[in-house]
Amino acid sequence: MAVDWWDRQEYRRQRWAARAALAAAGLAVLVPLAYGGMGGVLLLMAGAAGLGLSAAAVWWTLTLRGPERWAAAVLAVAVPAAVVALFAATLFWGLLLSVALWAVAVWSGRYALRGTGSRQVLVRERRTPPPQRPFLIMNPRSGGGKVTRFGLKERAEQLGARVLLLDPEQPQDVGALARAAVADGADLLGVAGGDGTQALVAAVAAEHDVPFLVISAGTRNHFAMDLGLDREDPAAGLDALTDGVELRVDLGFAGGHPFVNNASFGAYAAIVQSPAYRGDKIGTSLDLLPDLLTRQQGPRLTARAGEAVLTDPQAVLVSNNPYRTDDPFGFGRRERLDSGALGVLGVRVDSATEAAALLLDPQPDGLTILTAREVVIEADRAQIEAGVDGEALVLPTPVHCRIAPSALRVRVPRKRPGVTPPRPRLDWRRLRKLAATVGRTAAPRGTYGRPW
Repeated sequence: MAVDWWDRQEYRRQRWAARAALAAAGLAVLVPLAYGGMGGVLLLMAGAAGLGLSAAAVWWTLTLRGPERWAAAVLAVAVPAAVVALFAATLFWGLLLSVALWAVAVWSGRYALRGTGSRQVLVRERRTPPPQRPFLIMNPRSGGGKVTRFGLKERAEQLGARVLLLDPEQPQDVGALARAAVADGADLLGVAGGDGTQALVAAVAAEHDVPFLVISAGTRNHFAMDLGLDREDPAAGLDALTDGVELRVDLGFAGGHPFVNNASFGAYAAIVQSPAYRGDKIGTSLDLLPDLLTRQQGPRLTARAGEAVLTDPQAVLVSNNPYRTDDPFGFGRRERLDSGALGVLGVRVDSATEAAALLLDPQPDGLTILTAREVVIEADRAQIEAGVDGEALVLPTPVHCRIAPSALRVRVPRKRPGVTPPRPRLDWRRLRKLAATVGRTAAPRGTYGRPW
């Protein structure tokens, strides 16, 4: 009875929060109009036009060369600055109040939608005995020397692990090293290095059904982030050797090459092939993008994901579980690593108008977001460039991307920061339905968490 009463009270609070969100959003639009009259209407139209022109200017900056590129770059910076200055000078207090109201609308809307609809399903933890013969591969160059800076080798050896340091001057086959370790009796494989190295060893761990340990010693550590590990303290990941739990997560493959994060095809994949990219990322990208985006160079791709077909995209990203794309604060994060589905993000932009639509249109034609169990990348040539977890590869076409559900046993520390719960997506249609409920409508049983 106490739980039912609490559920009803929570549902009532969320219903009123939905009403507050809708009211605040409406006022956020009306305040500038009331403050500036017809001038406010014209300013809102100017703001929308400015956003579109800025997006078009960014497209010109990426696809043109010479003086035209520099003029477009100036335009891409000057237009937003001019719009902000115009709003500030004309609607200063009204603009501040509108921004504050919008913040209230967003906060209230997220509160109203929490616990409703689909909920995040966390990866189930399993308690297992500590490994007896762990084997760790460490790259001393990863992350600017984190292996040395955090004393990872010494700490791991104190905990009973056998550690192999890669030789920066001598390329080594980490997959072969991992297989040799399993043949020698290793009952856990781990990596302190980048995501590309992690993927190669993870595939061996999945093949032999031994646990895999991630040590966040790379530069970005995307996989470690989505596992909920402490990226600021790589040594904390070694606690899993003595006090850990196991998670079953998925593993992606692109043409037989494993990936824990993603495989990219198209413009970005072609750029990372350049020998100059590592030393000058921005300069190399600006030099190659005009020909790649206008299709004067590079392959013509076709991506098939289930029933969907992406024709001639400039870029396709296939990820091991889908990334969040509905929240700028959660962009690039994955809510789950065990959904058994690949995420697919395809981009096709052929003009400045379509570039503006990417920013202004809630559902632009040039952006494709979907999920699939298998994705096939076809091209007009026998081989295409690919970026697999940041590693530059050339793969024969067609490239078959697939996901192996729950293939990987990942051992993580029992005590770790964890994954930040995803913020509810602001679905205004659901907010309107929630706000419209009246009377003593009861909350669905078990929808909300208990207060203890």
